[in-house]
Amino acid sequence: MNKALIIIDTQNSFFKTDYWQDKDFLDFKNSLLSLTHHFSSANLPIIKVLHSREDMAESPFNPASGLVEPMDFLPSSFTKIFYKSVHNAFTDTGLATWLKRHDIDTLVITGIRTEQCCETTTRVAFDLGFKVEFVTDATLTFDMKCPITGADYSSDEIKARTELVLANRFASIHSHHDY
Repeated sequence: MNKALIIIDTQNSFFKTDYWQDKDFLDFKNSLLSLTHHFSSANLPIIKVLHSREDMAESPFNPASGLVEPMDFLPSSFTKIFYKSVHNAFTDTGLATWLKRHDIDTLVITGIRTEQCCETTTRVAFDLGFKVEFVTDATLTFDMKCPITGADYSSDEIKARTELVLANRFASIHSHHDY
């Protein structure tokens, strides 16, 4: 089994969004640092995926903002960096081809937002034939209000729902302590 750590959208753009929340950031940061240390020490690939949207002029995800770069706490070098403009890390990025060329069959998914880009990437990876390990405590999301019902959902509730829909269907669920 050849594994790669996939770090999705852990970029400075998020600090400038109107939904950014600090409350879970330190735990996320520490979990992700533990994983990057493990993968680096084991000489396993660490792949960074950044969200970049040139079609959104005023967005912090537009490269012109200067914010489409890895958060400062991450290691300064990665095995490879890919840029995406949609919710999954595979569409039009070349990631699947790169992984197959390097005989990687298992992806360890981490990053920002748990229920959005991390979950979507997990589903697509599974459909492409990869084994997926979803490391929930090394993903980050934010409290949300449902625009339809007005119900409030905590980041913990959102993460629990993501685990529910992914577990034993699209991925195995893990903690950073498993590595």
